Amino acid sequence: MNYSIIIYVLGLLLQFTAGFMMIPELVGNIYHETNALYFLLVASGALLVGSLLRLKKPKDKRMHAKEGMIIVALGWIVLSLVGAIPYFISGEISSYTDAVFETASGFTTTGASILTDVESMSHCMLFWRSFTHWLGGMGVLVFILAVMPSGADSMHLMKAESPGPSVDKLVPRVRQTAFYLYAIYFAMTAIEIVVLICGKMPVFDSFCISFGTAGTGGFSVKASGIADYNVFCQVTITVFMFLFGINFKFYYLILCKKIKDAFKMQEVRWYLGIYAVAVAIIVVSIIGQVGSFGKSLNQASFQAASIMTTTGYATTDFNLWGTLPQCVLVLIMFVGACAGSTGGGIKVSRIIIYAKEIKNEISYLVHPRSVKRVTMDGKAIDDTTLRTANAFLGAYVFIFAISFLLICIDGFDFTSSFTGVAATINNIGPGLGVVGPYGGFSGFSCLSKWVFIFDMITGRLEIFPMLILFNFATWRKK
Repeated sequence: MNYSIIIYVLGLLLQFTAGFMMIPELVGNIYHETNALYFLLVASGALLVGSLLRLKKPKDKRMHAKEGMIIVALGWIVLSLVGAIPYFISGEISSYTDAVFETASGFTTTGASILTDVESMSHCMLFWRSFTHWLGGMGVLVFILAVMPSGADSMHLMKAESPGPSVDKLVPRVRQTAFYLYAIYFAMTAIEIVVLICGKMPVFDSFCISFGTAGTGGFSVKASGIADYNVFCQVTITVFMFLFGINFKFYYLILCKKIKDAFKMQEVRWYLGIYAVAVAIIVVSIIGQVGSFGKSLNQASFQAASIMTTTGYATTDFNLWGTLPQCVLVLIMFVGACAGSTGGGIKVSRIIIYAKEIKNEISYLVHPRSVKRVTMDGKAIDDTTLRTANAFLGAYVFIFAISFLLICIDGFDFTSSFTGVAATINNIGPGLGVVGPYGGFSGFSCLSKWVFIFDMITGRLEIFPMLILFNFATWRKK
């Protein structure tokens, strides 16, 4: 175990966190808010500790997969613990557990909240709350890779932090790959901000909502979510939620003028197909309740995009919908967005792998001598990826079951407890029942909130980086 490189990178992460906190501090100064001072204080502390951790440069700069996963897991825990301090010391969130919950929900782009009066918060706190979505969407360590020189071993950091069953370099150099990913991410976010401002959304709201859309997070600056904004803004958010749920390799191929290759991506086609079917079923199911096709299409397309991409915004209380549309939302809640996007969930690519494995197994039972490989985009998927995908599903089910049992101790109804776990481990935000779009997680016990925090971070990091922390063999010296 190379402890020196772990400590060194965590120090770098704290230094960057200090820099990130200066942005809401600036926002607070613009609005003449005294709470901006707390960001300056915490940033100073983070910078000091980070600098101390980096005083001694590691002699051995090699980083293997194990170190990469540990750095990412510890890094996200540190981000949540440190990022929560301004909420707590300012008094805007009185409980540190609640502050960590809100921060972890922000960085993991979950969007679940314990706040009951979000509109009473200061602008700097609201901005930080949404900005954590944007930082966590593509990954904080990916951002560091994009702006700092890095070696080939840094690919382990990107693989551990990026969502999906496999991560490929878009270009030979890891730093260039990270740079291109963030360039696309930044450009799409900027475009959405401009479009929303043109749609007469307030400038502050446009930034916060765009951060939440880009990171597929879902924190809003209003208690009503997105319902109070005009239809143009709602449609714009729907479009961008859907776009941020697509594998970013798709956009890279388009920029490289490989348009045919981009649209040949099987995962993108499945993603579009699943979304279209979900919208169609919901529209047919709610049109009688809503009253018009246009309104039902707007609500269905928005909520399907919000849930499938794990953004979590809401324009209506879908707790009031019938059983069928709610079941559709729960199903696509588990499916999630594409690998290599900012969305959560199991991922469409894994759904494709599982479906093809089932098909091949049935074919083998009928024709025992047949030999078939699972393919994606015309290429055979290697055994390592298949093994990891299957292990992911097993670990996912196990963690979900244990979390569900622990949450049930609080005594909430089955729907609220089940979808509460589903909403956090899939990084969605709202569930059904008590944790519905206009509900929240404030009523749960301290134990349940820490379970949810664990689920949010574990789900964002695709389980294994967090599990490796609890493996005793990880910390043994060779």
